[in-house]
Amino acid sequence: MAETSNPQTRDAERRAAGKQTSLGRELLLIVGVALILSILVRTFLAQAFYVPSSSMENTLLVQDRIIVSKLTTQFSGVQRGEIIVFTDPGGWLPPTVPATGAAGAVRNTLMWVGLLPSDTGEDLVKRVIGVGGDHIVCCDAKKRVTVNGVPLDETYIKPGGGTAQVNFDVTVPADRFFVMGDNRGDSSDSRFHLDVEQGTIPRANVVGRVVAVIWPASRWSGEPIPAIYENPKLDVPETTTPSGAG
Repeated sequence: MAETSNPQTRDAERRAAGKQTSLGRELLLIVGVALILSILVRTFLAQAFYVPSSSMENTLLVQDRIIVSKLTTQFSGVQRGEIIVFTDPGGWLPPTVPATGAAGAVRNTLMWVGLLPSDTGEDLVKRVIGVGGDHIVCCDAKKRVTVNGVPLDETYIKPGGGTAQVNFDVTVPADRFFVMGDNRGDSSDSRFHLDVEQGTIPRANVVGRVVAVIWPASRWSGEPIPAIYENPKLDVPETTTPSGAG
């Protein structure tokens, strides 16, 4: 007849098994809560993106990881001078090829829950030059863009690029924005889509404002609105000089 196990040993084994089960449940709970929080943050607060092209050099470089604040846009709206991420309003980007297979499914899932920066090929990043009601012209005698008659000294533009690749005279419709890349010589932006709503993008397409570069570590930085956009004259509608005035 087999020797009966010691009751104390059996109790210890049950306690150990119970602890393992409890630990497993706690880990699942922690992972589940973390995923839910990540999804909520991505949906309502902030989202990470890759910079897809050179159109924002030298402010943003290709493959920089950036943080986009959705909360800022929801509460403060979209302001001149901000760098924003927005979805393609139609025809700005070539058709995308969806990722397929198991690797593609895993990658899309991780992007959806916010554990990977978004890189769907359907988003663009540009700087807001004009908001609804603004009169934007390119260019004055010094090849500067003017907003409501005020010339902009855009020191953030990539050297050698300039803005005069396309001449335009646009009044931005309400709830829309005129956007351009900082690398004006290599940016397919509002200037090249003037045939549709004067090249402007709708408020509904704005994902949020770029607030920081977070990777690579050597490029950690915030992205404040340039001081030129603080000029109060930008908010004053242009007036036509009366006939015969000196």
